[in-house]
Amino acid sequence: MNTSARVKILFVCMGNICRSPTAHGVFRKLVMDEGLPHVIEIDSAGTHAYHVGEPPDRRARETARERGVDIGDLRARRARPEDFLLFDYVIAMDEDNYASLAGICPTGMEDKLRLFMEFAPDLGIREVPDPYYGGQGGFERVFDMVESATRGLLADIRSRYL
Repeated sequence: MNTSARVKILFVCMGNICRSPTAHGVFRKLVMDEGLPHVIEIDSAGTHAYHVGEPPDRRARETARERGVDIGDLRARRARPEDFLLFDYVIAMDEDNYASLAGICPTGMEDKLRLFMEFAPDLGIREVPDPYYGGQGGFERVFDMVESATRGLLADIRSRYL
């Protein structure tokens, strides 16, 4: 674990405006509901710099808001090699972003890199699909997948660190 007292989680997708901010917000709410914000720190990033400084996609914000999660305060940033030094978990939404992250991962830090859906094995899905070019239904599906995986992630953190 990191040298601080907090477990640090970084969610990563391509542009950091759809999947990773959704995961960030859903997990932040779960952590708050469980009374653990003093123990778990959360951030999100993208493997590409397309949307740096922008808020999450309007459809992602609306889907989250309809489900009681506020992600309007989040702003896109790009993942960087130093993130592997700062975070205990660097969680990719899909195989392409996993490969991009593996390419910037410092030697010896590879065990921090995980695919998000590993934390929801019962779903039998390996990747969180990018909803950006689809309709509202894609954002709903992503939110459902993210909710399942965040519960699994919290269980993993509890078993390893708490």
